[in-house]
Amino acid sequence: MQDSDRFVDHGHRDVFDRELLGVREGVVRMGELVAAAIDAAVGALARQDVQAAAAVVAGDPAINAAQTDLAALVVTTVATQSPVAGDLRFLLSLAHVAYELERIGDHAAGVAKQVAKLGSAQTAGSANLDRMGELASAILHSALRALVDLDAPAARLAAAQDDEIDRLYHAYFERALERMRVEPSWVDVGAHLLFAAKDLERIGDRVTNIAEEVVFLATGEIEDLNS
Repeated sequence: MQDSDRFVDHGHRDVFDRELLGVREGVVRMGELVAAAIDAAVGALARQDVQAAAAVVAGDPAINAAQTDLAALVVTTVATQSPVAGDLRFLLSLAHVAYELERIGDHAAGVAKQVAKLGSAQTAGSANLDRMGELASAILHSALRALVDLDAPAARLAAAQDDEIDRLYHAYFERALERMRVEPSWVDVGAHLLFAAKDLERIGDRVTNIAEEVVFLATGEIEDLNS
């Protein structure tokens, strides 16, 4: 009887491990979609490419659907596999990462929407946003690698780079406001660029949230990486 119980438990664990792996791989694939959306949105802004921007917006529902599917898979796994505390923590953390990725996708689409609103308007002075976009994409990739490897130091390093995004945002914000004061004709353009800049700044914040989940998964400790 005891041998049979061990066999059943082992089989149950195999099923759970497969489902957990499916969630983890799904989160990574979703992250790749989101990182591509950031790159495309920033590229569209730099080139004032309305068609490329429209493609980013059109692709956002696929990111939303991926998050919905992952959430459903997590719920099903919890309901059918009754995971123990550590496994449950892992599943719920992955679900939170997927949520943050979905919100990052929304911010990437937000940047793209500003490109559409700008249209053919001259956006000279927006080149500094490129660096924010490059950093946002880079730290997202770093956070996802840290998730795959459960590498807490790498997650902390990714989160620390958000400080540079914040610095660039605040510097750009001040310069844009000054230009809007001295060039009233640039107010509309400046407002759209500031909205795009804010979306990029928020991407950095949400990547930091993902990094915090990675640290929690790797160490069991809750750390505030926003300070």
